[in-house]
Amino acid sequence: MIWAWGALAFWLAATLVNGWLAQNHGRNRAVRLFIPALFGVTLLLIWEGMVRGLGVSPVILPPPSMIGSRIAESLPVLWVDFSQTILKGALSGYLIGCGAAVAVAVLIDRSPFLQRGLLPVGNFVAALPIVGIAPILVMWFGFDWQSKSAVVVVMVFFPVLVNMVAGLKATDVLQRDQMATWSASYWQGLAKMRFPAAMPFLFNGLKIATTLALIGAIVAEFFGSPTRGMGFRISTAVGQLDLPLVWAEIAVAALAGSAFYGLVALIEKGVTFWHPSQRGRA
Repeated sequence: MIWAWGALAFWLAATLVNGWLAQNHGRNRAVRLFIPALFGVTLLLIWEGMVRGLGVSPVILPPPSMIGSRIAESLPVLWVDFSQTILKGALSGYLIGCGAAVAVAVLIDRSPFLQRGLLPVGNFVAALPIVGIAPILVMWFGFDWQSKSAVVVVMVFFPVLVNMVAGLKATDVLQRDQMATWSASYWQGLAKMRFPAAMPFLFNGLKIATTLALIGAIVAEFFGSPTRGMGFRISTAVGQLDLPLVWAEIAVAALAGSAFYGLVALIEKGVTFWHPSQRGRA
């Protein structure tokens, strides 16, 4: 029980430190990074202390130290799975789906017919469960990463499309009339005014799509995959009761997802530096 009491004591101390730092040094950039890092370390220590203190079986929930050692032991396997699922399946599908969504959003903006006809169909397709469409796409595109990329395209396309369509409507009538006064064509107005104004909406969709892409690629591998990939490894490791490897794959996926989201947020900050939401974070 000493592990459990030690974890609780550390949690109370870390809570007090985090509260003091947030109240007195919340504007300091280094402190803003340190606070979530300390919070994450606190959660890991509580997890470690509770599992060891309460004698929880590793089959039910392994401690973080065991997961960390399994990650170190399985780096070659984890890298192969990461390349198959994230770099090939998720990233390719993300780029194709988001690029296609932006292009279709421009077409919808140009055509009221498409706006009335395609968006309702898009909402219908977006509501389809992944467990229903993944087996079909695996049958169509095969068991390799191409079918996982297709699942990701379906998952990310419509959230980005809806946000981009809303972003293209973000300019008001006075701004559009001003461009018309200058005899600007549709494409000039799109490039100079409407597309930049749509960037906050677009990046909102892109950030949502980062998590959808990872989820889609991993879940699709449960319905057919070569002998590699994060979803394949999780399903086989569960059958073998190798829970540390399962949690190692989950940890790699979480780190990859956080890094992917952070990269998109960093690009957003550089592109939309003029937006009030970004100026307020400076």
